[in-house]
Amino acid sequence: MKFKTTLLAAALALGLFGAAHADITVGVVLPLTGPGSGLGIPVKNQIALWPKTLAGENLKVTVLDDATDPTTGVKDTQRLVTEDKVDIIIGSAATPVAIPMADVAAESSTVQLAVSPAGLPPGKDKWTFRLPQSNDVMAYAVVQHMKKQKIKTIGFLGYTDAYGELWLKALTAEADKNGMKIVATERFGRADTSVTAQVLKLTSANPDAILIVASGSGAGMPQKAVMERGYKGKVYQTHAAATQDLMRTAGKDADGTFVVSGPATVAEQLPDSHPSKQQAVAFVQQYEKAYGPGSRNQFAGHGADALTVLEKAVPIALKKAKPGTPEFRAALRDAFETMGRTVLAHGVLNWSAQDHWGYTNETGVMLKVVDGKFKVEQ
Repeated sequence: MKFKTTLLAAALALGLFGAAHADITVGVVLPLTGPGSGLGIPVKNQIALWPKTLAGENLKVTVLDDATDPTTGVKDTQRLVTEDKVDIIIGSAATPVAIPMADVAAESSTVQLAVSPAGLPPGKDKWTFRLPQSNDVMAYAVVQHMKKQKIKTIGFLGYTDAYGELWLKALTAEADKNGMKIVATERFGRADTSVTAQVLKLTSANPDAILIVASGSGAGMPQKAVMERGYKGKVYQTHAAATQDLMRTAGKDADGTFVVSGPATVAEQLPDSHPSKQQAVAFVQQYEKAYGPGSRNQFAGHGADALTVLEKAVPIALKKAKPGTPEFRAALRDAFETMGRTVLAHGVLNWSAQDHWGYTNETGVMLKVVDGKFKVEQ
C-alpha cells in the first residue's frame, strides 16, 4: 500500500494525470441599488448569461452591490482582492465609484475593466481598462452632429460628480474647436428630484441646444424639466442615457431628443458593412431572448463586450501563468495591451500600453428618439 501511495504521489507530481485546473475568478462591483441601479442591473443580467468555463478553465463570478456609493465600491473591491483573490475586477458602471476602485486595483496589481468612462490622471490607469467609449470620443460625435444642425450656443445641465465634470471638459474642448460657445452651465446631484431652478437659468440664456448629462432612469427628470419649460431648441443626452429608462421616465418629453451611443443599442439599424454589426446583433438576440423585447441598452452591451475581451486575452495569459497568481494577473494585463484590434458590440477596440480607452472618434452613433424608440440619425 505504501508503494502504491508513493507511486500515486510521484505521478501527481509529474503531472501524469494532466494539469490541474484552477478557477478563473472574476469579481464584479456594480450599482444594483441607488441612483445608478439602472446602469448596473443590465450589466449584471448580461454577465448572468456568460458560460461556466473560459478557455477550458472553470469561470467563477462574484457580484457585489456598490449601491452607487464610492465608499461601498472601494470596500467591495478590497474584499474581492484580499478575500476572494480575484484575477480580474469588473466595474463599476457608475463613474464616481469606478474611479476610486482604480486605486485598489493598482495597489493589488489586479486588472480593472471599468464599465463606465472613468477618467484617471495620466499614469494612474496602468491596471484600468475601459469598456465604454471615452467622453472625448462621444463629445466629438455630439458636437459634429450639432455642427450639422448649425448650433452656435450650448447650455450644459449635468451631474455635479466626476461624470458631469468629465463631460463638461470634453464638451468645452470640442465646442471650442468648432466655433461654438457654452453660454450657461448648471449642475445637479444624482439624488436630486428637481432641477427647476437650473432649467430656468438655462432657458433664460436661450442656447441653441442643451446637453443633459445624466444616466439611466436619472436622465428622465431633467429631460422633462427642460421640455416643460417650453424650450424650443435641440436637446442632447449622453451615452449613459442610451437606455429605455429615458423614454420610460420622460415619456413623450423624450421624443425628438438626440442621444449619443455605441452601436450595440441599434444593432439591426447598422449597415451590413459596419464592423460591429455581427457582434451587436448577437448581443441583442441573446439579451432580449433572456429578458424580453426592447430590454437591450448601452450597459448590457458592455457586459457582453467584457466576455469578448476575456475570451481573447485569457488564452494568451494562460500560456504564461496559472489563474490565482500575481503572474497571471500581470499576464492578463499584458494580453489586453497586446491583443490588437478586437471587434466588440460597441465598436472596434485596440488597447495598447499607451491607450487603455482604445476607441476612435468614429465610434459614437447619434440616435434620435422617435415615437418612443431610438432611431439612427442619417
